[in-house]
Amino acid sequence: MTPLAAVVSGPRVRLFACLLRLGCQQAKPLQLHTGASLAAKNHYEVLVLGGGSGGITMAARMKRKVGAENVAIVEPSERHFYQPIWTLVGAGAKPLASSGRPTASVIPSGVEWIKARVVDLNPDKNCIHTDNDKEISYKYLIIALGIQLDYEKIKGLPEGFAHPQIGSNYSVRTVEKTWKALQDFKEGNAIFTFPNTPVKCAGAPQKIMYLSEAYFRKTGKRSKANIIFNTSLGAIFGVKKYADALQEIIRERNLTVNYKQNLIEVRADKQEAVFENLDKPGETQVISYEMLHVTPPMSPPDVLKTSPVADAAGWVDVDKDTLQHKRYPNVFGIGDCTNLPTSKTAAAVGVTGEDQPFCGSCSIWVGAEDGSASGWLGGMAIHPWMAPGPKSQPLIDREQHEELKI
Repeated sequence: MTPLAAVVSGPRVRLFACLLRLGCQQAKPLQLHTGASLAAKNHYEVLVLGGGSGGITMAARMKRKVGAENVAIVEPSERHFYQPIWTLVGAGAKPLASSGRPTASVIPSGVEWIKARVVDLNPDKNCIHTDNDKEISYKYLIIALGIQLDYEKIKGLPEGFAHPQIGSNYSVRTVEKTWKALQDFKEGNAIFTFPNTPVKCAGAPQKIMYLSEAYFRKTGKRSKANIIFNTSLGAIFGVKKYADALQEIIRERNLTVNYKQNLIEVRADKQEAVFENLDKPGETQVISYEMLHVTPPMSPPDVLKTSPVADAAGWVDVDKDTLQHKRYPNVFGIGDCTNLPTSKTAAAVGVTGEDQPFCGSCSIWVGAEDGSASGWLGGMAIHPWMAPGPKSQPLIDREQHEELKI
């Protein structure tokens, strides 16, 4: 998603200019981004945790404000993946290689890349610790650590992925297994699941079902496929207008949807999936499958769950309008790791209106000095659907009201 331009005026400009002067006084000769420990400093004006889409975007914005040499990103991964395309990889429409590139190629030039994993946050001392025993301090901290996949919370996984006929579009290690399972499908149950936790891109578990159904029709296998969507939710979609439209597609395509069904075990050697009825805890059902697509349970990253920045559920505890932490004014959160009341997806748009600033960067500079924050997050989320029929992308606000269809 292309970052929206930040707009500040009045006292905000004066504060911003002051910060720029401070940045210039502290500036050093421009350097290329690097993961080498000898090149990295121990203190940064802005420290970004996480090198996903949110972290990279915020680092680029902060670079323009305080200078690249005063910004660092902490990210352990050698490769950066554009995960939305994995739906198409799992359906055989795109190669996996098209989704990734070296992390070094997406780090903003001059911004320091600290190639390490965060293991501890200490906001009371304005520092973090990494898995290579390094302490790094900061003036401002932006937490963009995403969401954690918890395959191991399903009995039989992740080891079950070693068997055929099972895949998951949510991991680089398992997305190609979805396509293999589709190709190898002969007849029987094709099961798609949705867990009893928050998930990133909540539409993706349905998208692969619709794409699989289209593939079965194209290859002459549709009459032999019993397509089942077992979801822990009580509805197919949170907004009635779009739920009704999806229900029409479900009827037209003869898809079976079972609600309040949570995947708790995979017996991959027997090609069996075990579901618990959430309306009747303890009641389970075993379903055999010829193909199984698993959407794993998800949770905040472990490093956040017990940290001072987390709320009771483990998410970064931020103000829903400004993204500023509720207790630490120089700490900000962005994206899936936060407790914002909007969808966990890169398509959750943080705008107040046309040409208005993305409030994360705005808030840091106009508010963190005195403990207040300005800017407003609209909390929009767009849901592009890959399903038969008219193409629509509903734009939904955080109260689940339709705002716009494009």
